[in-house]
Amino acid sequence: MFDLILRRANLPDGRTAIDIAVKDGRIAALGVALEGEAGEEIDATGRLVTPPFVDAHFHMDSTLTYGIPRVNRSGTLLEGIALWGELKPQLVQDAIVERALAYCDWAVARGLLAIRSHVDICDPRLLAVEALLEVKRRVAPYLDLQLVAFPQDGVLRSPGALEQLTRALDLGVDVVGGIPHFERTMADGAESVRILCELGAERGLLVDMHCDESDDPLSRHVESLAYQTQRLGLHGRVTGSHLTSMHSMDNYYVSKLIPLMAEARLGVIANPLINITLQGRHDTYPKRRGMTRVPELMAAGLTVAFGHDCVMDPWYPLGSGDMLEVAHMGLHVAQMTGYDAMAATFRAVTENPARLLHLDGYGLEPGCHADLVMLQAPDPVEAIRTRAARLAVLRRGRVISRTEPVEAHLSLDGRPATVDFLRRPG
Repeated sequence: MFDLILRRANLPDGRTAIDIAVKDGRIAALGVALEGEAGEEIDATGRLVTPPFVDAHFHMDSTLTYGIPRVNRSGTLLEGIALWGELKPQLVQDAIVERALAYCDWAVARGLLAIRSHVDICDPRLLAVEALLEVKRRVAPYLDLQLVAFPQDGVLRSPGALEQLTRALDLGVDVVGGIPHFERTMADGAESVRILCELGAERGLLVDMHCDESDDPLSRHVESLAYQTQRLGLHGRVTGSHLTSMHSMDNYYVSKLIPLMAEARLGVIANPLINITLQGRHDTYPKRRGMTRVPELMAAGLTVAFGHDCVMDPWYPLGSGDMLEVAHMGLHVAQMTGYDAMAATFRAVTENPARLLHLDGYGLEPGCHADLVMLQAPDPVEAIRTRAARLAVLRRGRVISRTEPVEAHLSLDGRPATVDFLRRPG
């Protein structure tokens, strides 16, 4: 006797008409025409069922603050950082919690059940840290929230930042963060990478650094990140986020850099919506796209994930927590419109970020958590194309969100028609 069976689902790997049986919050069995009864059955015929979406890079302490205390008139990264500096002294813990919980509701409704959020530790009060630790506790039944101790103003540049970062880790923040390109000098940037990687190694923690979020081709801190990862034996435990300077680097240097990154098994996180918005701002024409070299990094065997980064905050006025929108932008910016390449961008918002977050029990195999999303699409590429409705979202085998199928009822020239976004003619 199973608790639940999803019948005749399509899976992301191309298998079709697969039954997924759930027992005690985990996947108990997968197969064609599984025998057995269940307390509940869901007809998934022709629908894609996938593990949940995962956002590998987000800033939940700033989310939904757009317009407070003012809007980013230039739309630039640096004005956003300056605006955040104006906002920080005005932050109230309860307001951070309220906005973060609202965003988590948005996320769950869109099948996003795991988020890695950076939290700024450069406020000596650690007010945002305490707020997001409270949010993490409160959302744990339905969403995995992983926190990164992030020194927004530079761990060496900002007085007391290293001590505050250490305090944040002591309070329960999960991951060591950094921002080497924002330190005062290239040498300080490299030194911050050394200090923070050593801290991660000492504490047995993952490391995720904002790295080379710049159009400057000489911003090469990812090289230091790969070196320190190799030196400290942190292979597979360190991630470089953004890496936008790689878009401006010459091919000869990159031909050396990518093998060094692969040797260290660095994770990579690109943020398509934000990278394409904030980078290239000093260019007239030709204008650089600004996103890192996603296809080349994937081809070298690195785990590459996409993040949402920002939603309605000092850096980005849009967004809704939809990782299909992120994948959609990513495949366009990276020119990944071959079928296999498009499918790879779906993995960049599901299994790849799950691997970088070291999520336990993620996947579509017996024994994995029954965290599942049923979409109004037959396969990953169609899901991205239509930004498919999330018809059902399951957490530990329990349906926690439902959305009605999207249809349009038309009357054109006296000819009534119903548009089903799943069905194609022929």
